[in-house]
Amino acid sequence: MTTVEPIRNIENIRKIEAYFAKNNTRDLVLFVMGINCGLRISDIVALNVGDVKDKSYIQIIEKKTGKFKKFPINSKLKPMLNEFTREKHANEPLFTTIFKNRMNRFAAYYILKTACNTIGLEEKVGTHTMRKTFGYHHYKKFKDVAILQKIFNHSSPSITLKYIGIEQDQIDESYANFIL
Repeated sequence: MTTVEPIRNIENIRKIEAYFAKNNTRDLVLFVMGINCGLRISDIVALNVGDVKDKSYIQIIEKKTGKFKKFPINSKLKPMLNEFTREKHANEPLFTTIFKNRMNRFAAYYILKTACNTIGLEEKVGTHTMRKTFGYHHYKKFKDVAILQKIFNHSSPSITLKYIGIEQDQIDESYANFIL
């Protein structure tokens, strides 16, 4: 199994957002949601319009864990969701294909992989890249592994740090700075 990486470089995140903004609003909203909420792709594609339209919080039962999760929609995502859902009905899937079917994780993978290849991103990417990107930058900003551990429902801080790629960053830095 190949482990995917977070997108560590903010400039690359902005390039992906610009690519999506130019090509497909749905994909932009999907990506921004993925990197701002930390949800698994299975939970993102399961959302209906009514789960986010005119809401301040997203409330779900996580597919993988069966646990209840509630979190606020941040100030970047909220206006995007309001615009994206304006003409849509509450019972529609939030993210649909061109055939109006609910998007699945394979379609989301293809969308993300295409964007990353187009901008020349070298990291191994997959749908978990968005969740890991959220975690990586959340940790870098707040330095609070305990809260991130709770957000991700991980059993230990070390699992969280390894998951978001911080452990590897620390190993790489120690090698780079160790000179005899």
